[in-house]
Amino acid sequence: MDKRPGILESRKKIRFQDCDPFNHLNNGRYLDYFINAREDQLLEYYDIDIFRIVREQGLGWVVSSSQVAYLKPVFTMEEVVIETQLVRYSDKHLLVEARMWDSDKKVLKSVAWLNFVHFNIRTNKVERHSGEFLELFREVVIPVKSTTFEERHRSFRPQKTASTD
Repeated sequence: MDKRPGILESRKKIRFQDCDPFNHLNNGRYLDYFINAREDQLLEYYDIDIFRIVREQGLGWVVSSSQVAYLKPVFTMEEVVIETQLVRYSDKHLLVEARMWDSDKKVLKSVAWLNFVHFNIRTNKVERHSGEFLELFREVVIPVKSTTFEERHRSFRPQKTASTD
């Protein structure tokens, strides 16, 4: 069996209704694009239909916290590439990194860390991941060296030298 990819990628077009009066993607909408892309990618790459799992098992993942760095503006009707990857997991939690690039993947527009908790909507309680999910997580996780979002965010910024400060 082929190894499943750890970095998932999709393309999205930025829509007018998601932008502010300056034609920039509204800050609050970045999370929508990241989460929607991740949902689509899980289905496409891993055949995981999170909505079917919720309907049939009452299990899902909810965002427990998020952090977003806005590096470059994203404009109305711009096509972007959204990459996501699992960078950390535990028996009840996931940390997913999402990156938004220009269409050529040369300019990083935004980076986010999304913390998810595995939740049972029938019992209204946090629940442990199944062995099947933990096996998938072990296979696809790609840890990052940074231990905080601020460190990771800084790692994407150009390094300043003494002469450019």
